[in-house]
Amino acid sequence: MGTLLQDLRFAARVLRKSPGFTVAAVLTLALAIGANAVVFSVMNALILRPINVPHGESLYGLWRSPDDDMHQSYPDYLDLRDRSRTLDGLAAFTMGEGGLDSGKEPADVWYYETSGNYFDALRLQPYLGRFFHASDEHGPNSAPYAVLTYAFWHTHFGNDPGVVGRTVLLNKHPLTIIGVAPPEFHGTMVFFNPDLFVPIVNHQGDDLNSRKSRWIFMTIGHLKPGVTPAQASADLDSVGAYLEKTYPGDDGKVRFRLVHPGLYGDFLERPARAFMAALMLLAVLILLAACANLGSLFAARAADRARELALRLALGSTRRRILRGLFTEAMLISFVGGALGLWGSVILLRALSTWQPMPRYPIYLAVNPDAKVYAVALLLTIISGFLFGAVPVRQVLRTNPYEIVKAGSIVTVGRRITVRDVLLVVQIALCAVLVTSSFVAIRGMARTLHNNFGFALDDTMLVDTDLSMAGYTGDQVPPMQKRMIDAIAAIPGVESVGLADSLPLVQGNSDSNVFTDDTADLRPATSAADANLYRVSPEYFHAARTTLLAGRPFSWHDDKNSPRVAIVNREFARRIFKSADKAIGRYFKLPDGTRVQIVGIAEDGKYNGLTENPQTAMFLSILQMPSTSTLLVVHSDRDPQQLTLAIRARLHELDVGLPFLIQTRRKAMDIALFGPHMATISLGVMGIMGAMLAITGIFGMAAYSVSKRLRELGIRIALGAQRREVLQAALGPAFKLLLYGSVAGLILGILASRVLAYVVYQATPRDPLVLAGAVLTMLLLGLVATWIPARRALKVDPLVLLRVE
Repeated sequence: MGTLLQDLRFAARVLRKSPGFTVAAVLTLALAIGANAVVFSVMNALILRPINVPHGESLYGLWRSPDDDMHQSYPDYLDLRDRSRTLDGLAAFTMGEGGLDSGKEPADVWYYETSGNYFDALRLQPYLGRFFHASDEHGPNSAPYAVLTYAFWHTHFGNDPGVVGRTVLLNKHPLTIIGVAPPEFHGTMVFFNPDLFVPIVNHQGDDLNSRKSRWIFMTIGHLKPGVTPAQASADLDSVGAYLEKTYPGDDGKVRFRLVHPGLYGDFLERPARAFMAALMLLAVLILLAACANLGSLFAARAADRARELALRLALGSTRRRILRGLFTEAMLISFVGGALGLWGSVILLRALSTWQPMPRYPIYLAVNPDAKVYAVALLLTIISGFLFGAVPVRQVLRTNPYEIVKAGSIVTVGRRITVRDVLLVVQIALCAVLVTSSFVAIRGMARTLHNNFGFALDDTMLVDTDLSMAGYTGDQVPPMQKRMIDAIAAIPGVESVGLADSLPLVQGNSDSNVFTDDTADLRPATSAADANLYRVSPEYFHAARTTLLAGRPFSWHDDKNSPRVAIVNREFARRIFKSADKAIGRYFKLPDGTRVQIVGIAEDGKYNGLTENPQTAMFLSILQMPSTSTLLVVHSDRDPQQLTLAIRARLHELDVGLPFLIQTRRKAMDIALFGPHMATISLGVMGIMGAMLAITGIFGMAAYSVSKRLRELGIRIALGAQRREVLQAALGPAFKLLLYGSVAGLILGILASRVLAYVVYQATPRDPLVLAGAVLTMLLLGLVATWIPARRALKVDPLVLLRVE
């Protein structure tokens, strides 16, 4: 222990004498370890860590085939719950949005509708009051209860314990608050945090009795002790066979498999797992590049300290003691850098955990680090210290103290490729890949924001609500929607107002199978297409700035008493009728056999995702198919803030109890752009880190080359070498490695950008600005990294150097 403390004190003194080297080494390692801690913490929270419930590792969701989906109908759920022998307490839940009136101003809330056994199946205990149970259910609307989440109880009710027993109105339906969930429980989706839980038997409508309506979001349950997922799947398949036999023609062949419920099963888990694995690989490569950089810097320091090390050896110090001192320096830098990087990552992760990327939805990323993250950071710190500390070991072991004392430097013969050279080329190539991908992503995002999506982004406001949240049902809905349109249209500066039940690239829309007019068998297998379905008002196309290529828009006469009409996009007409020119006046059928006449053709657009292939879409008159879901599209050139205040005042005049959200259409696009934005930001950050590490690596290589060849450079200058020849001799190897790595990285970056194009719309590696930007960036990095070694090489005074030597 005494020797270790002695080594630590000596290492601290040596590092204190070289503050530039120490700061560069610590910051390099802090960036690399911090990046790994952040990426691993996000991966741990989204993928590795189970749902935060007791025995969460045995909790599974049901994935249904051949639909390739997790949704179930309520009657099917009851059969699965009652007939499964391998799952312990199968529960169901779905998500909804509502208006909550607790005596204050109505609040827009998100809630889970759950089966009565939901909390019992998850083995949870309430923080306050009690939970509802299966014994509380006695048919439709038999359990008027609500359980608050701890966060909502804290923010909306101020931690008031007297809230238990209070009656509130959810969508104008009275519910009694009976309890508060524990603080650590945020629902059974890792990123979607509801405000409250209500029994599913209170669901409005006929869906509770419909086996064809699959509106239940997810069915979950714990495996019984000793049961494997394969055994549970086989057991559930037997229930599926029972459903096939008992209800023929409803679903066809029904099969089940188990998935982890946190990320909506395979729908989100597969892409999230692939994306996080790619980010983790990049973070590890950055850490390896940092270790290679620090190894080069340590080798350069060893070359600069060659005389000191030789004198210590000549005076009796053992090589083992010298190596132990070098390793102590490396580990000291590693632990300081690791601690700094972990501290920075904790700050960033806490900010991410409170960040709400889409205010419209209760989406939070609970990525606070846990014991696993700290353990991984410590392990990476120790491994990193050993990796870069081991680089100068061979150099020290082969040192001849008498030759160095006599010659004044480490004597090297010739020039050969070393492991450090290979690592530096790989690191520069990685940097070029990241820089190229970053430029591709940024250019793709720039094109995306100026692309034609089939509607206008600018000068457009959206008012989002659902009239059921204010108690409007049935025949009350269309008149209220008409009053809302007229009230907002009367605001000065408003050019047009349209209405839809859902909007492209804003929120999940409906879809429906469509059939040709001569099709008699209306099973899904015989459908001509599965089209996106939007129910819109007459003024929608004008307000949304969606171009009608042919035909007419809807009118207020296209109501329930008129024949069914539709406006379809060009892709719909092409796929069903082979030509848009032949579609006007033609008919198609809906799954219930309703014949619909096409009266207009709209331009194609983007509906579910920016990178999707052309999709079919149909727009039906909302007067003929009413919906309580209400999105008003307001086109105006007025200032958005002023227009928001005016819209809010007009809607409050109509119904003060109606909750709604007002935002610009560009802001509403955050949902569709979330993935590309995250990819662009992640690659940008990684690109900056790669550039910083490339600068450090090239600097270390150049500094090492100059340090080893100072005597040779002095002789060259004494013999009359020009400045260009001196720089070529000193920095030629570093620039060759920069050239090789940059060329390889640019090629790999172009290939990787093809994959990036699937995430970022319109991202292309064939953009001249991307290639020029990547080349100039790598050239600039090389100039910045070699500036200090170049100055040192040019300032060599041969008289002073040879006299000292």
